[in-house]
Amino acid sequence: MASWYSLSLGDGMTSSLPAAEIEEAFGRVFTGPPRSPDMAVFTRPESEGRLHCEIIAYFSPAAAEVAKMFEAEPCEKPARAGLGLLAGDETSWSVLFPQET
Repeated sequence: MASWYSLSLGDGMTSSLPAAEIEEAFGRVFTGPPRSPDMAVFTRPESEGRLHCEIIAYFSPAAAEVAKMFEAEPCEKPARAGLGLLAGDETSWSVLFPQET
């Protein structure tokens, strides 16, 4: 089974710049139709008991090329709860999280 990847984008105030860079890179790497619905990047704010939340980007296995461009680390597949789609097609939800839709 291919690995997911994760990357901290910093806190909620500073995460917009790295998020935009990921979106841009995703668009360059995965250009033109048809874009496979299993290629996606999601984000979620995570606080783990800290005062400020940290925004974490999760790259699906099919988006590994972009993940490696940003030196993201391999991780477990994230739970769907609280995720937002940063880059990819809306159909990626049902493809990547079929039991959670």
